[in-house]
This record gives sequence, structure tokens and C-alpha cells, in this order.
Amino acid sequence: MTETTGARIGADLFVDALEQYGVEHVFGNPGTTELPVMNALSGSDLEYVLGLHEDIAVGAAAGYATTRRYHADDATESEGAVGPGGSGVNPVGVVNLHLAPGTAHGLGNLYAAMVAGAPLVVTAGNHSTDFRHEEPALSGDLVDLADPFTKWSAEVLDVETLPTMLRRAFRVALTPPTGPVFLALPLDVTMAETDATPERLGPIPSAGRGDAAKIDRAADLLVDADEPALIVGDGVARAGTDAIDAAVDFAEAAGCRVHGEILTSEVNFPGSHDHWASYVPPDEDLAARTMDADTLVFVGTSTNTTLVSHDDALVDPETTCIHVGDDPWELGKNRPADAAVIGDPGEVLADLATRLEDRLDPETRRDRLESIRDWRANVDVSLEDTVGSVGDDEGESERDGGEADDEGAHPSKIRLVEELRETVPDPYVVDEGVTSKYALMSNWPFEAQGFVSNKGGGLGYGLPAAVGAAIAEAERDEPQNVVGFVGDGSYLYYPHALYTAARNDVDLTVVVSDNQNYRILKDNMEKQFGGDDGDHEFVGMDFEPSVDLVANAESHGAAAERVDDPDAIRPAIERAIERDGPSVVDVLVHD
Repeated sequence: MTETTGARIGADLFVDALEQYGVEHVFGNPGTTELPVMNALSGSDLEYVLGLHEDIAVGAAAGYATTRRYHADDATESEGAVGPGGSGVNPVGVVNLHLAPGTAHGLGNLYAAMVAGAPLVVTAGNHSTDFRHEEPALSGDLVDLADPFTKWSAEVLDVETLPTMLRRAFRVALTPPTGPVFLALPLDVTMAETDATPERLGPIPSAGRGDAAKIDRAADLLVDADEPALIVGDGVARAGTDAIDAAVDFAEAAGCRVHGEILTSEVNFPGSHDHWASYVPPDEDLAARTMDADTLVFVGTSTNTTLVSHDDALVDPETTCIHVGDDPWELGKNRPADAAVIGDPGEVLADLATRLEDRLDPETRRDRLESIRDWRANVDVSLEDTVGSVGDDEGESERDGGEADDEGAHPSKIRLVEELRETVPDPYVVDEGVTSKYALMSNWPFEAQGFVSNKGGGLGYGLPAAVGAAIAEAERDEPQNVVGFVGDGSYLYYPHALYTAARNDVDLTVVVSDNQNYRILKDNMEKQFGGDDGDHEFVGMDFEPSVDLVANAESHGAAAERVDDPDAIRPAIERAIERDGPSVVDVLVHD
């Protein structure tokens, strides 16, 4: 309520709607045009999560939403029917930004949220509609700024339309394929008196079971295949653990080996399963070798191509391709689809598995499983090969990420991953390790809902997302330990994300794989121009002088320590896990 008239205004209506829709947190960085909303929040049960930069707020909200989406499996339909499929959990992350510069600041992680399919409702205060002709400070076209990175971008121009537009924003964000939306909230709208009330949100539909005739066509192609392969994308994990279970049932029924798409950023298939073969590396030759099959089934994929242009086709033009997913744009996008099914990945895979159980004889399945074992034994495809030498587990490498102390060499990235895995066997890992990501994924067979990564590729998402993930995880009855696994370059984008964690007493362990340079750029330089480190002068790629990450973390309220001895990694991580609040373990690794 305003202090001036006591009347109910648009900002009160906005906050009431958030509470009715099951929202518990609003992430943001406030300004003058947001003051009505901030005032309304002060009288609500919602928790405001302050980010010291708008992109931190967006990244944290996206990490929260991605993690909270997993928690739909904890709920039942009777609890509220607001989440996808009526789960009772509303995973939407709500963000409130400030005018044009604040919206522009948040675009980096809004892009990341778009690629990750994170359901966000991003709002920003705007100048009053009767004032913009004077072009006041911080003004700009907010709707156009956000439009390229959202499913829907609009402005509320009348307080009476706010209930409908806000309901629509939540439904668009939650309806598959999920993603962010944007609403501009002018100051005169949030200050306007109103008797309007929030509209009911209602249950969110799934993408459906798919066209039966097209599913039957896909089943026929799989029966006729010799050695089929399944490429699972992050659309599988986004459809829930039932979809991952369905992927397992399908792989077993079809007798196909399974790979994760290029830039896989969620766990779409259990890494310990007999049918699991590998991730598809982001390298032209290795990707082509991985996807060398007479029949390929692409399910929920979106980023399955190399980082730079490739000379030859990644998939043989003669390969039979089956595409399944909830996003029509992705089906048949980069290669022809001989069968395409629009629908919920889990429901379609479950249907396919049932059909194949009836049509494929056990002997054929046994033969295909034997082929999978042969493929894994004979085809050497490693994600680590795409980023050059990572050193052996004793820390020996041609590249050195800084000077080792007298106790011995810095650990390798693989050694760091092994120590982390042994110390925290069942964590929830939020990754932006960049080159260290490949050591992580190749040496840790993650299970469902145990790992998320930065799918968009732009730095500065991982650390804020880890903060948001830890906030979401703390809402569970039995929360997992959340580990942010980031490179030093990633950490340095938004180290002040730790302030948000400390301010909110968030339990979070951040492990920094620190090689004191942008190694990914050096690797790509060598790929483009040939040679090795000694043949190039790397401009702008080394952190010289280095940044004291321990002092930096402590200045933002986190506990921190540095490790440069392989044997010291495990005790340091153990101490970090045992502490309350955020802790940073800065591990110097071989480059």
C-alpha cells in the first residue's frame, strides 16, 4: 500500500499475483522506477534476493528456476496444480530490473537462460508513459532490448491489463519449450490505483504424446536399422525424471547406444548405464565419428553442432534421422528428418519403447548391445581430446598454470575432478569450468538431476546460477550439497555474486579450477593457426598480475582458501562443505 493515499496500486496487485502463483523469491537490483514494487514487497512474504549487478540477478534467478524445475518431481498434483503437468511446484524465477541500462546489463544471462530453457519472468521498471517524450535519463526501448532473448516481450500500459498480462507471462514461460519472458512495468502503471485482482494461473500443459502415425513411422525405421544411436539433448531432462527413465527404456528396447548432444548441460541419461557411450565432442572429426550410425534418433536436442563452422557434414547425408522434441523449430533444423514427432520427449520415448518391445526380437537387441560394447572398446572419442592436454593425475603437463610450490606440481584438472568426486560423492554440480568441464564430464558418470552447466557459452552465468541453485535446493526437505565448479575466468566475471550468497546465508561450495588464463582461447588459437603454446604470443589471454581470489571471496563475505598441492584438495573441500554459508576453494591447476 502507498503511504500517500493508502489505496491499493498496481505494485500491490503485482506482488499479490506472485504470491498467488507460488513465487517465494524475487531476484533483482532496484532503482527509482521499481520503488513501488519494493514498497509492496516489504509487506509481503516474498524474499527479495539482491544482486549487486543485474546480470547476477538474472543468472541467479535462472539457476534457481532450473533447479526448482527438478523439484516438481517432489510434489503431487493435489498441492496446487500451478507447475507443468499440475505438479504443484512453480519453478519460475522472477527478476526485477531497472530501466534500459539495467535491462541491458541483464541480457548476457538472459541469453543464457533462453538457451537453457529456464522459465523466467523478467520485469523492469520503466519511465511513466506521459514522460518519455522528454527522453529522461536511463530511457530506452526495453521491449525491443529483451525481445531477441525471450519467448515473449511486452509492456503493461494499463493497470487493468496487469492481471491478464502477468498470468500470460507465467504461462508462456512454463509452457514447453520453457524459457524467459519479459514485461516492462511503467512507473505510472505500478502507482495507479486499482481494484483488479490476480487471475488464476491454472495447470500448465505438457507438450503432449505426439502424433501416433509419426511415432509408428519412427518405430518402423528403428526396426529396420542395423546399429541405431540415440542422441539425447537437454530437452529430455527438462521434461522430468520420467523422461530420463523413458530414454533408458527406449534405449534398451531399441538396442541403441546413447550419446549426449554437443554442449550437453543437463543429465539426460545415466552415465553408468550399459547403453551409455559418450558425449558428442564439439570437434568436427570426433563428432562425425561419434554420430557414425545408419540410424540416428535425436531427442530434445538444440545445440548439437560445432562451435565454429565445419568443412564436412557432421552426419552422413545417407543416415536415417528421427527427430523428437517439444520445440518444432529444432526438428529437422540442421539435417533432414525422415520421421519427426512433436511432443513431450518422455511420453514419445515411452510410446516408442512399447512399440519396439513388440516388434524387435530379443536376439536383435542382444546383437545391438554387443555392437555397443564393441564401439566403446574400439572407438576412442574423448571430450578431453577437444581441449588439448590436461595433464596426467600426477600433475605433469607441458602447460603450467602458474608456478608450483616446493611441495610439488599443481594438480591436473582430472585430479581435481577425482578428488571432488571422492569428497562429495552425491552433490548437485553447477558448472562453468569451460576447459575443465570436459575433465568433469568425462570422469564423472552423473545421474539425473545431479549436474547443470552453462549451455549458452557466455561467461558469467555459472557462479550466479550456483547461488540461485543453492537457494532453490535449500527449499527441499533433504537438500543436496551444491557445488559451483567454475574456471577462474568465469569466476572473475561476477565474483560479487558471492555477496548475494553471503547476504542470504546460502550454503554453497565454489571450487575454482584456476589456471590463471583464458585457456579456451589459447586452445582455439592453436586449432585455427596450428602450433603449440611456444609458437604464439597470446594477447589478452593471461591474468598477469594474477587476482587474489581468496581475498576477493573474503571481501564479499565468503570463506576461502587456496590449494596448489594435489594432496590438499580433499581436506580443503571437506572444510568448505562442513562450513555454513558460502565457501570458495581456489585450486591452482595445470593449464
